[in-house]
Amino acid sequence: MEVNGIPYHVNTVGDGAHHLLLLHGFTGCGANFTELIKDFPEKENFTFILVDLLGHGQTSTPLHADRYQMKETVADLYTILEILNVEKCSLFGYSMGGRVALSFALQYPEIVQRLILESASPGLKKESDRHSRQKADEQLAQFILKKGIGEFVDYWTEIPLFQSQKTLAAEKQQKIYQQRLNNTPLGLANSLKGIGTGVQPSYWEKISMLTMPVLLAAGEGDAKFVQIAQEMSKKIENARFIKINDAGHAIHVEQPRKFGKIVSEFLSN
Repeated sequence: MEVNGIPYHVNTVGDGAHHLLLLHGFTGCGANFTELIKDFPEKENFTFILVDLLGHGQTSTPLHADRYQMKETVADLYTILEILNVEKCSLFGYSMGGRVALSFALQYPEIVQRLILESASPGLKKESDRHSRQKADEQLAQFILKKGIGEFVDYWTEIPLFQSQKTLAAEKQQKIYQQRLNNTPLGLANSLKGIGTGVQPSYWEKISMLTMPVLLAAGEGDAKFVQIAQEMSKKIENARFIKINDAGHAIHVEQPRKFGKIVSEFLSN
């Protein structure tokens, strides 16, 4: 569908009364959630909305990084829901998608019934840390543009954040690898420049404003995001934190059935 002048790839699965919008992480796409929703308990009650975010998957790749900024991305999601005639929904965001979901929930709390944040952060608290991260993201963006998608994906697959995925079946690892290769260098580079953690405003002082039920999830092997989620849970009155055993950063990939059950129960209560 065309969204504010940009062709977006949006896939809806099911036709249940409850809408769940799912937002993927950096280098991902909406189809990453296929396994999570395949065995989703009571899935007949849900309509799942899978969006490829700007510069990812089959969604278009704008030439200028400014178009990827958080306010632009959030506005696009609002328009997508308008086009689909969805007045209220629950929102699920993983990693980068979690930062987007959090931003959307803060801007449009009247739309979001429940919020699930998987391995997500409200951003960096200190301006000096944001500046350092922005420089690092800029360097990584230049690496992608210079070396190409293949060399970048080889590098990205080996970063410590994803080491727990080495225990997955070889076929599943290869599927993740191939999906990442379907992105474009410009799309990923502009995503880092426009919506990376370094350029995102810090939401730490705003998350206490959230009043809808919030589920914060992190894998036990992802100590950094376990700590972030625990700290967030103390600032959000209606939040619940859960640590998922035998999982790292990408819980929906490493424990899709277990996590799907947890998410389903949270949405149904």
